[in-house]
Amino acid sequence: MSKPAPLLVTGARLDGETIGLRCADDGTIAALGPDVLAAPGEEAFEAAGAILVPPLVNGHTHAAMTLFRGSGGDLPLMPWLEERIWPVEAKLEPDDVYWGARLACLEMTRSGTTRFWDMYWHPEATAQAVADAGLRATIGAPMFDRGGDPKVAQAEARESLEMLAAFGGPITAALAPHSIYMVGEESLAFLAELSAESGAPVQIHLSETKPEVDDCLGERGRRPAAYLDDLGLLSERTVLAHGVWLDDEELALIAARGATVVSNPAANMKLAVGKIFDWPSARAAEVQVGLGTDGAGSNDSLDLLTDLKLFALAQRHAAADATAISVNDAWEIATGAKAPALGATPLAVGEPADFLLLDPAVPELAIGEATADLVYAVDRTAVDTVVVAGKVLMRGGVQPERNEVVARARERASRLGL
Repeated sequence: MSKPAPLLVTGARLDGETIGLRCADDGTIAALGPDVLAAPGEEAFEAAGAILVPPLVNGHTHAAMTLFRGSGGDLPLMPWLEERIWPVEAKLEPDDVYWGARLACLEMTRSGTTRFWDMYWHPEATAQAVADAGLRATIGAPMFDRGGDPKVAQAEARESLEMLAAFGGPITAALAPHSIYMVGEESLAFLAELSAESGAPVQIHLSETKPEVDDCLGERGRRPAAYLDDLGLLSERTVLAHGVWLDDEELALIAARGATVVSNPAANMKLAVGKIFDWPSARAAEVQVGLGTDGAGSNDSLDLLTDLKLFALAQRHAAADATAISVNDAWEIATGAKAPALGATPLAVGEPADFLLLDPAVPELAIGEATADLVYAVDRTAVDTVVVAGKVLMRGGVQPERNEVVARARERASRLGL
């Protein structure tokens, strides 16, 4: 059977200009511009004026927690974790995680996210779900060693990293210590060495709540970011989730080390962590910043477009300043352009052929400045087509696998009593 010809898109709109986009055999962009047209007899994907934009990057989530959506939604963070989440997670099987992650991939594709950073149990099941869904992800097995043997946890972390690295392709293997309050000093120092040795990125929850900061100060005499730095775990490979209680000195340290902070405004507000991530201060310090949804158990949505509006509004509100964040900065944060470590895919020749086509007929895009509409007006209903590595995952909002994935995820949630 002959191999299908690489995708050719014609009639798309980019920055107000009608352009074409030709994909190469290797899933990258071979050509992009107004002179990219179909040759005689060549089949093309006619975009009919659809708006071409780069895809979104979800910098922090727990994909399979779609199974927990709505569970314990009125509880604060620690009771929610200790009473509702961790007891059920102890019963998780790989198939639970696989179908929960497939449901998450369905939802993220539908809302224009093509790459995400994930920390969850049975990471091999998440990796397989991502590969089967056609997306990209950076995945790590969560590390906990509180109350256990650090050496066992360290051996498991190394083994998991090697297992995930074997997937290759769309999967990037990461290390994922849960937090400074669930992982001890010895193991954090071990992960710093393992990251330096392997080049693997590290993702960790940091400064999500004030008690976490207060406890770190009381026990170690320094704030969380400085503590990580002392252990060698703050580097250009480090992605810090939340960061709402970071102070100016920590932001300067994070910037100096080249680390990334991922804000999760919806989850932070729902769990009432007490503060808004300070983008103006992070910008002044030149910190690399991304946007995340967190898991569907605490958000409860994986629609990053919705969270983008919330993030931008929260910045203006917290600063009491309508100029606290520009629409261009907000959009670049959502697409990963403000944090290169997250793996953004810009629209350029030689880059991965990952892109979105937005429906120009939706009311939210009919009038107004395009980037402002993207930040403050649209949601997932504007996403018509999603392409990853030159392959169409969704067209016209249609996802052929939707019914099966939803049905199987419901079965797994029911098995867990959710």
